[in-house]
Amino acid sequence: MSLLTPFKQASGLGSTSDGVKHWWMQRMTAVALVPLTLWVAFAVAAHAGADYASVAAWFAQPFTTTMLTLFVFTAFLHASQGLTVVIEDYVHHDGVKVTALVCIKLMLVLLGTSSVLSILRTAFSG
Repeated sequence: MSLLTPFKQASGLGSTSDGVKHWWMQRMTAVALVPLTLWVAFAVAAHAGADYASVAAWFAQPFTTTMLTLFVFTAFLHASQGLTVVIEDYVHHDGVKVTALVCIKLMLVLLGTSSVLSILRTAFSG
């Protein structure tokens, strides 16, 4: 039996003041992904069945390259935010949690970087 009051027991276990920023970033990336996803879906559908040369010429346009890069960056940032929340909420062993967070971050950075480099390579070399 503890002689500590419930307030004293909870003292020091409160917020780290990071939750609101994280919550807003998740919402802002979700809002940004709506028009970007619509643009990507319609643009890719418009080029369905086209040959490589015409798609490479489309990639070479600065607007297309910029929009695709923004889409990839925003999508991977949103995925990182979401997966971080899931791991922090549902993985309770600290060692597994840290390992999972590091692996997820590394995987997303590698996939995001390779995606952006693929877009830029196609845009600049055709």
